[in-house]
Amino acid sequence: MTNRAKNILYTALLLLAMFGVWKYRQGQIILPTQIEGKTMGTTYHITYFDREGRVFQTAVDSLFVLINRSISTYDTTADIARFNKGTHGVRFTTPYFFPPLKKSQKVFSGSNGCYDPTVMPLVNAWGFGPKKVSVPDTAEVMAVRAFVGFEKIQFNEDSVWKTDPRAQLDFSGIGQGYGSDVVAEFFESKGIDNYFIELGGEGVAKGKNLKENRVWEVGVLDPNSDYISKAYKAYVKLDNMGYSTSGNYFNFREVNGRKYSHTIDPKSGFPAERALLSATVFAKDCTTADAWATAFMVMGHEKAIEILPQHPELDVLLIYSQPDGKQAVYVSERMKSAVQINP
Repeated sequence: MTNRAKNILYTALLLLAMFGVWKYRQGQIILPTQIEGKTMGTTYHITYFDREGRVFQTAVDSLFVLINRSISTYDTTADIARFNKGTHGVRFTTPYFFPPLKKSQKVFSGSNGCYDPTVMPLVNAWGFGPKKVSVPDTAEVMAVRAFVGFEKIQFNEDSVWKTDPRAQLDFSGIGQGYGSDVVAEFFESKGIDNYFIELGGEGVAKGKNLKENRVWEVGVLDPNSDYISKAYKAYVKLDNMGYSTSGNYFNFREVNGRKYSHTIDPKSGFPAERALLSATVFAKDCTTADAWATAFMVMGHEKAIEILPQHPELDVLLIYSQPDGKQAVYVSERMKSAVQINP
């Protein structure tokens, strides 16, 4: 065989090998699957990559139905609704009540009561519950405040009961985060390693966006946004974590020209009035992030920054108002390289 023939043969073999590699890689490409729906009074959007191309819409919706049956105060048949209406306690009918209750106890203790799921009577008093009411006066608030406090309930792995018959529970400050974690656990059980869950502005990011070959990214709304005009104050790269943003963007009541925040301070009984406009928390799981985002909105940015060293499991992006009215942003050290702040 001449050298020229050998070169032609080698070139043909090389091209064939390259074509084989290309075809192999084409076969390895996993297209994203996207599902969405409504639950917990909001919407969810989920993107995931599955080699088997499975669609989990029905399974995810079924999980949310079960979670709502446990902890939704808007479902009159839910375990939590039965607990709130009764004077004693209830036995759990699903496995989705105990975990957020246990997490609530931990965050209640760590936040010195700034997050307290027994705040429900105050939520109702201020008109943020199922029934809309007028703004209460101070005497009414103090009367209701008397039966708010985590010490007024007790629980174990199968039941929760009251030490004060007037005590009630509200998981609105933790429920969406917990729902996100339940779905994340479901995906893990199916062998899915790359997914992004967004439920009402919070959720879980795991692995990468394989389509774009980069980690997942989430935007943090500018507190000046409204339903019509939305802008993002920051973008955050998420490296295997849960995330939650709490703020008073849209959820407030306006009575006689005055706005009342939906974030109720369990200690004072009144809506929290802080310079903190938005608290985004990052943690290993979304349940933790969700509860702490609520706690930080109650305590304000100065106290939040002060206690962060005691909680290495947390990272934050806090947007707050300065005395001159301008916005300022605080980002915890470990997140600085992952955050892009917009002017």
